[in-house]
Amino acid sequence: MYYVYVLESVVDKEHYIGCSNDLKRRLLEHNHRQTQSIKLRAPFKLIYYEAFLSQTDAYNREKILKSKWGRKFLNRVLKNYYLNK
Repeated sequence: MYYVYVLESVVDKEHYIGCSNDLKRRLLEHNHRQTQSIKLRAPFKLIYYEAFLSQTDAYNREKILKSKWGRKFLNRVLKNYYLNK
């Protein structure tokens, strides 16, 4: 199984979108600052994910979510999350 996920930084409330075949391990890596590009923004909380059987499908979905259209989609899907913060 492959996962596309959205993390929210507890520090600056910004989002990070990624892809992994082990979601729990990847979240731990992010929170233990083992990801160079975003280690200063840790800790993170998982706010959204999608599961795929195909690695190719997961990486294609990650690219879409990182686009302008994908960000708009996430804002619509996570509307209640933002309202209840």
